[in-house]
Amino acid sequence: MARNRIRRHAPVLLALLVSALLAGHSLVPNTGPRLGSLLETFLPWPGLVVPPLLLFVLLRRRTPVAVCAVLLPALTWAWLFGPHLLPRDDHGADLTVVQHNVSDENPDPAATARALARPGPDLIALQEVTSATLPVLRSALTADYPHHASHGTVALFSRHPLTDVRPLDIRPAGVDPSWQRALRATVRLPRHGEIAVHVAHLPSVRITPTAGLTSARRDESARLLAAEIDAETLPRVLLLGDLNSTLDDRGLSPLTSRLPAPVHGLAFTWPASLPLARIDQALARGPRAIDVTPLPPTPSDHLPLLARVRL
Repeated sequence: MARNRIRRHAPVLLALLVSALLAGHSLVPNTGPRLGSLLETFLPWPGLVVPPLLLFVLLRRRTPVAVCAVLLPALTWAWLFGPHLLPRDDHGADLTVVQHNVSDENPDPAATARALARPGPDLIALQEVTSATLPVLRSALTADYPHHASHGTVALFSRHPLTDVRPLDIRPAGVDPSWQRALRATVRLPRHGEIAVHVAHLPSVRITPTAGLTSARRDESARLLAAEIDAETLPRVLLLGDLNSTLDDRGLSPLTSRLPAPVHGLAFTWPASLPLARIDQALARGPRAIDVTPLPPTPSDHLPLLARVRL
């Protein structure tokens, strides 16, 4: 009897569970296997259960209470992610930027560079730039982006002059000094003055059956990067990078608490073959990244991200 009752109410119970996970994701514990961060990395996707559940309930002619219960996760999803799907602000942008992890196994960096320059952005920020691909990228981009800087495996190409270029040390404890994945530069814009641009690539994460989400080093690196942003003397700061997680992930809270998220666009960028999450980010303090959108694929396993910024 009890088993039949549970089976009969299973769609409603599942809908309530999904609603609870969406609305209360920050309450999911993050100790041990970091289940909280894992859920938040793919937070929009539990909403996929709503259409089949609603169809099931309607076909079975369940009560209005059951239908309302199944609609609850849909309303929760709309509350969390709906604003990103609203029509974007058409007042234009003062600065356009492209952020892209080009992949250290990219077989055609020249074609990748041309694809990134095609929308005509002011800045192009890159990660996983190797010593072999950097000269190719420079050759392909220098005509339109005469100002560039690089450090380790990150690079920045700009239409506008760069000053005060320096590396940033965001290495987690125990990582070899050869790990160099962040830089900072001042971009001198012709009409809007100076803006500090940080380019970063946070440590990768893995999901294993025994350890869960291995994000401790990424989280430590995010805290170090946040300290660099706090130390900035310029009022306007732009962070471009592969942060190896979504903005919902509490592991990036040292950054997201300082730099507002884009207003429009879900813009999933990874993996390129079936984008499930936006782990490439454009965040700003002072200016506002008003919308983000993915660009067509390159040979990388990430999609490029185009951000329009209002200064």
